This record gives sequence, structure tokens and C-alpha cells, in this order.
Amino acid sequence: MGEAGAGTGAPGGPEASPEAEVVKLLPFLAPGARADLQAAAVRHVLALTGSGPGRALLAGQEALLQALVELAPASAPARDAARALVNLAADPGLHETLLAADPGLPARLLGRALDPQWPWAEEAAAALANLSREPGPCAELMAALAAAEPADSGLERLVRALCTPGYNARAPLHYLAPLLSNVSQRPAARAFLLDPDRCVVQRLLPLTQYPDSSVRRGGVVGTLRNCCFEHRHHEWLLGPEVDILPFLLLPLAGPEDFSEEEMERLPVDLQYLPPDKQREPDADIRKMLVEAIMLLTATAPGRQQVRDQGAYLILRELHSWEPEPDVRAACEKLIQVLIGDEPERGMENLLEVQVPEDVEQQLQQLDCREQEQLEREQERELELAPEPWVERATPT
Repeated sequence: MGEAGAGTGAPGGPEASPEAEVVKLLPFLAPGARADLQAAAVRHVLALTGSGPGRALLAGQEALLQALVELAPASAPARDAARALVNLAADPGLHETLLAADPGLPARLLGRALDPQWPWAEEAAAALANLSREPGPCAELMAALAAAEPADSGLERLVRALCTPGYNARAPLHYLAPLLSNVSQRPAARAFLLDPDRCVVQRLLPLTQYPDSSVRRGGVVGTLRNCCFEHRHHEWLLGPEVDILPFLLLPLAGPEDFSEEEMERLPVDLQYLPPDKQREPDADIRKMLVEAIMLLTATAPGRQQVRDQGAYLILRELHSWEPEPDVRAACEKLIQVLIGDEPERGMENLLEVQVPEDVEQQLQQLDCREQEQLEREQERELELAPEPWVERATPT
């Protein structure tokens, strides 16, 4: 969630500076203030958080930020206060100030996000998803997750809320998925997610096809991709206990009609798909799916398992269809791994290969040139695209 919708704030006096106007709001944000004035003050703060200059103005007002955090549980202005926190958390430059104003902010937001009765739990989850993109706040959040009861850890509660339909009847909780994706960048979170005794990954897999929210799908796919960095678990992930590959391939598959011989090479869930089968519409999610499969090919057994399940057939058709150059390039790299020769002995694990510094520099230069080529292709496509027809307003 980038920024929540900001309302229109009440205009201030003509001679008052913006800083003075913000300071004047503090008495109205205090507990016990008149409800209508408190609500109006929060709306004004929300309007300020809708712009970069407004957020920069609030960044230096630690007392106001503290008051806003304390106000969030209040009933009347709770939604606008929660949305203001979403907008503030969307600005990485404010994270240090937010945590200084309230070091317990991640824990408090987590409690709200996982409260099945809290109506603004989605906003709390979105604020946490924004905060946890940075290493510092993410570490604070992991500490809050670890502080829960051992029998019912914070991560377990987060996964349960994400995977349980109707967990909160008043909040969809889609933003718990990117929150989980962010924390899964940390080894401790991946160790939890990949614990075979917890069956966490298996609960997440169906959400790769969740139809109602690209936010939820993207967060889950990002989480699975991060888990695929742990090559020691690849055999388990690709094996019958998890069987992750069909869940990664299905969103990339279209309505192609394969030959009988090719069809038999595919997992059952990818055979005889209906003629109206649609691929994942979000290019970023398609790219993450391809990257996750690429990670699963890091070891020789993983590459063989991916080949044996007919991944090349799905990727071949995806490459022919794919309109986005960067996704097409990622698909090409994966196809090259699948159809290319195996690495020489001692270099079978692609995640552990030590690349000489000069070769690494050459590869980085090649990546830069490839990115520039992709950008030029995109510019040419834009130049060749017809201009949209626009109905222009005429003066009256």
C-alpha cells in the first residue's frame, strides 16, 4: 500500500506558518478532546500526509506523531488516524522519526492488524507492510513477532490470519501478504516458514491464484520466492510433501493446446486447461514466479525435477506471449538453464559458485547493457504506440 486516500484539511489562518498550524493541532489530538474537533484535526493531519511536503513537515513534529499513534485506538477518528500512519510509513525517510516517537509502534500495529475485531486492521497491516520494507523497522517487527507466546507465535498468528477466510469480517487483510514477504527476507522468518512440521508453505500455495487481490497474490509469491533462496530445502519444496512447482507454473500458463506427448509431461494440475485460462495479469508477479523457479534450479537435482515436470513447455509459451521485456528476459534466462548443458563438476550449486571479481564486474556490465537495451525497446514501443484519443475541454 503506497498512500491511503487523504481527505481535505481545513484551511488555516492566512498569516500562520505551516509549522505553527501543526503545533496548534496538538491540543485537539489529546485524549479527552471534543470528538468533533479531534476528528477534524485528524482529517487535517491526513491531508498533510498525502503529499511529500506535508510528510516532511510532520517529520519534525515528534509530539504530534506520538499523539497520532496514541489516538489510533480511539473510535471516532480511528480510520483517518490509521490512514495517516499508512502514508507516513510509506516514506522511508520518516521511519526513524516514527520509531523514535514510539519504539513500540510495530508491536502495537501488529496487535491491531491481527485483532479479528478491529475494523481498520487492513490499514494497520498496510502501515506495517510499508514500515517493514526497511531493515531497521523490519528487525523491530521481528522482535515483536518473537515476543508472542511460544505456543502461538506472532508469525503463526500472521499466517493464520492471512490464510483463514473471514478472519476479520470487517477487514480483508490483503496487506498481511506483503508484510509476510518483507519479514521473509530475514533468516529467522524463513526458518519458521520452511519448518516441515508447521505446514506453512502448503497453506500459502493456494493463494498464488487468489482472484480478488493482486496485493495478496504478490505478497504470497514474494514470500515463496524468498523461501526458494534456501537451497537446502529445495528437495522438500519440489517433493510430494509440498509440490511447489505446479503452484508456480499454473499462474504462468495460458490456454495452450499441447500435444498428447507434451501433455503427459506436465503435472496433472497443468493438463487440459480450459480455453479461457488467463495468465497472471500483473507483470511484477509473473517475474517473481519466474525468479522463484530459477532459484529452484540452483542445484542439479532441482534442475532435473523442474525439467521432469515439463516446466520448459509452460515457459516456452509464456515467452512467446509475454509483452513485458524484463519478464521476457527473466524467462529467457530460465529457459537457458533448463535446456543448456550442466555445469562442470564442483559447480553444480549455482547459489554457491564463487565468481572471480573480474568476471563479476563483466557480468554486472552485461546486466547494465541488457537493462539499457530493455529500456530502449520500451521507449521504441512507446514511440510506435498510437496516441490515445483525448476529449479536450473547451472554454465556455
